[in-house]
Amino acid sequence: MTILLKNISVCLLAVCLYACKKPAQNVPHYTVSKVIKTDTLTTLNVHISNRMTGPQLVLIAGKLKSDSTAIQNLEIHYLLPGNADITAGDNSYYASLRYLKDADVKATDTLKDENDKVVRLKIFGISQTSASHLLSLQPKETAGKNIMGRFIDDYNHTVIIPFKDPLDKKDELYVIELDSAAKVVSATVPLKVVDGATTKWQVTQHGDYLTLKDSVLAQYAVDGLGMPFNSIKSGI
Repeated sequence: MTILLKNISVCLLAVCLYACKKPAQNVPHYTVSKVIKTDTLTTLNVHISNRMTGPQLVLIAGKLKSDSTAIQNLEIHYLLPGNADITAGDNSYYASLRYLKDADVKATDTLKDENDKVVRLKIFGISQTSASHLLSLQPKETAGKNIMGRFIDDYNHTVIIPFKDPLDKKDELYVIELDSAAKVVSATVPLKVVDGATTKWQVTQHGDYLTLKDSVLAQYAVDGLGMPFNSIKSGI
């Protein structure tokens, strides 16, 4: 009887431990496209398929950290479809997450991954709900026009809509930018510049320009050494 009671107790303890274990969570799909190492930091460029919430991004980070235990100082840059791996801008990605050293943890750092490692997350991009609203706007300026795409500018929280007028014999490109209230915050007619096999659309007198290829709009500063400070996939 004593042995039987012991066996029952062991079984009950095992059941309790299993019940208290955190339920497994589905890690969203991602791909690592670039690893950048310095003496003090390892940065991973991680491509995600859509706009995600903070908890989803932390889940991905936890998986990456578990698979890369040898990396002590890890930072992750999350890129949406269309975001370039190499850019001239510091915030040209959807979000960034960094694992903190114990000495760097502050009282405000309460976010942890599934393994209780402290992380600091900053989401630069807008939410899926806000993006969907901007993409749904139908300004009167584009009525009857040939729209080339709808591109969310995560820095300005606007949508960029380049289009052409089928009645325009000059075949010019028109670009308008709308805020969430459907107000036009900028409107330009870029100057077309053909540079070899690349068509550039100059949007400022200084020479800043954009390109539009394969449903990706990329924005360049004239002194950006040919690297975009922003690149966006249409409809994301």
